Amino acid sequence: MTISPTEHGDVVLPCLNEAAALPWVLDRIPEGWRAVVVDNGSTDGSARIAERLGAVVVHQPVRGFGAACHAGLEAAEGDLVAFCDCDASLDPGRLVDLARPVSAGEADLVLARRRPTGRGAWPLHARLANRALSRMVRRRTGARLHDLGPLRVARRKELLALDLTDRRSGYPLEMVVRAADAGWRIEEAEVPYRPRTGRSKVTGTWRGTWQAVHDMRAVLR
Repeated sequence: MTISPTEHGDVVLPCLNEAAALPWVLDRIPEGWRAVVVDNGSTDGSARIAERLGAVVVHQPVRGFGAACHAGLEAAEGDLVAFCDCDASLDPGRLVDLARPVSAGEADLVLARRRPTGRGAWPLHARLANRALSRMVRRRTGARLHDLGPLRVARRKELLALDLTDRRSGYPLEMVVRAADAGWRIEEAEVPYRPRTGRSKVTGTWRGTWQAVHDMRAVLR
């Protein structure tokens, strides 16, 4: 089992035009977890594909990564909640390892530390921005983190209690900052990071990366 027999978990998958990646992603959801696909205004039939493949589909018309993530968190019912990109760059099957410390009561939040496995998986400009933000987070919170990636897992009730307010790209960072301020035990676990399927909206472009950094720096301020 991926988690304790007395618990169950939901995987929140924010989705914007990921029709090509969804079959692989949903096929990799571990036993004991429920896929919650949050459609953020897709025009390529992503929502229909997700429903056909057995996922719970939540519609969030307000655009923004944080808006989609939080809608999924509010719709989740599991004891544990994971967040994962829906572009096939990260393997949901890795939740088996990520969730174990949280389920066992040894950690409160586990973040995936990405390790690129293919050419173009993590563009240099995005990697440098992530490194700089990680240093800023260490100075701000004392948490010795190396990555602020989207694949992560924690308990649902505790996540809701953080009262996260960012609805753009700053949502993952706000989660870490508020968790650290609340005294959470935060750990990292290394995972492979693959080239994404389809067109990137954020880290694959300079403009998207700049917007994400801008949102995250606003959270730190």
